[in-house]
Amino acid sequence: MSAYEARVRATLPAVGVALAAGVAGVAGSYAVTGATPGYVVAPVEGALSRAMPGEVVTFAITTFGSLGQQLNLLAATLLVVGAIAAVAFGGVVVGRRAPPLVGALAAGLVVGVAAALVTGTPLAGVGTGLPVAVAVAAVDLFGRRTTDTTVDPDRRSALGALAAAFAFGALGLNVGNRLGSASDDAGPTVQVGSADTASLLDQARQRSLGVDGLEPLVSDAFYQVDINAVDPDLDAEQWSMRVTGAVENDLEIDYDDLTARESTPEFVTLRCVGEPLNGTQMDTALWEVVPVAPLLDEAGVGEENCCVMARAADGFYEEFPLSALRNARIAYAMNGETLPRGHGAPARLLVPGHWGEINVKWLTELELLEEEATGYWEERGWHGTGPVNTVAKLHVLNRNEGTVEVAGHAYAGTRGISRVEVSTDGGETWTDADLSDPLSGADGEPAEDAWRQWAYEYDAPDAEHEVVVRAYDGDGRMQPREEADAFPSGASGWVSRTVSP
Repeated sequence: MSAYEARVRATLPAVGVALAAGVAGVAGSYAVTGATPGYVVAPVEGALSRAMPGEVVTFAITTFGSLGQQLNLLAATLLVVGAIAAVAFGGVVVGRRAPPLVGALAAGLVVGVAAALVTGTPLAGVGTGLPVAVAVAAVDLFGRRTTDTTVDPDRRSALGALAAAFAFGALGLNVGNRLGSASDDAGPTVQVGSADTASLLDQARQRSLGVDGLEPLVSDAFYQVDINAVDPDLDAEQWSMRVTGAVENDLEIDYDDLTARESTPEFVTLRCVGEPLNGTQMDTALWEVVPVAPLLDEAGVGEENCCVMARAADGFYEEFPLSALRNARIAYAMNGETLPRGHGAPARLLVPGHWGEINVKWLTELELLEEEATGYWEERGWHGTGPVNTVAKLHVLNRNEGTVEVAGHAYAGTRGISRVEVSTDGGETWTDADLSDPLSGADGEPAEDAWRQWAYEYDAPDAEHEVVVRAYDGDGRMQPREEADAFPSGASGWVSRTVSP
């Protein structure tokens, strides 16, 4: 065996130990923090998201959708595992020359301190550093210091480290998932249900068309799009929201102040500017909301202000016109329950009729501006701060005996939907579809900003044909036929689908 081969043979087990320690460290961090900002991968993933050029972000959104964010999380995880592994490798090298466990303790301490500094959470430091120390200590406990000469000590040490990594990985995944579930379920103790809430939810059930496969008027699963893969985990008792900037006096309210104000349950639909034309990132919920306008009056917001920068606890910020803010609401409950963490708990902004990006979650500040500024997504080339585009989506195709049923949702923001037409011959002729009754508020008036369902059943032809659908808003304007990609101002166009006999 050459000297080079001997060095490689001696190094490979140490590399295996180091990688195992990296996995164990990440798993240990997850075990003590769950999917919260204290998780050691979370700040790295966030930094990667912010560092990516706008072109890369746009490509990921339009090509991979929500999968792009998961790929970014995977990349961040691999980076963290690699960084921890490098430190652990150094610990293994030191351990071969130093007294027992010195290398393990040094590696664990370095990783632990770094994790605590990166996350700002001492517990994350302990959770990340301890598994690394244990994995590296396996070199001493099961490897080089064994008296059993029948087993390769390097192999024994690597197997010991792998066993430790597996144990911490399984424990971390199990405990971390439990912590994440508890965090998602936990919420402030505030009464959010009412007779109006129950009545309106029942109204939505009754007015849904009941088409097989069609999501009801109150969505079963509301879409989530965030700039980070790990959501903030805010304590409602510590939360507050400020109105600052070009105001007569800064205003700050806490959660008790917010929930003590007069509120109403309202149906509001949100649509993501980055979704494809016939995508699924459009949903409706019943929100418990407080109007923003009185807060602006209390802060003394003048008409000379042009716009507002809304800021969130996850580092997100978005600018949009003051005129839209005056009609906005702050929501603290969703479908009769405390606002879930993934949808902005303790409180989020709702701006009727506008793209989802300005409906800021985890709201912390409304900064009034005298001059226009650039928001997070606008810095990356998007322009989704205006009113949403009218759209009729085609999501359901049911084959019955001799007939075909097509259905979907239609939405035009605060303009409302007055009509949906369907063509079964590629746009040559059109027929009105059945529409669900408009959702209404507690006062009986039509909901200002909510979608409607549509459905149409026709005799199935013997040949392949193209079904096309288009919507008209409440002002009678037809959805534009010309197709446009989501980037930069939201997808538009008629939705079509080829149906085989």
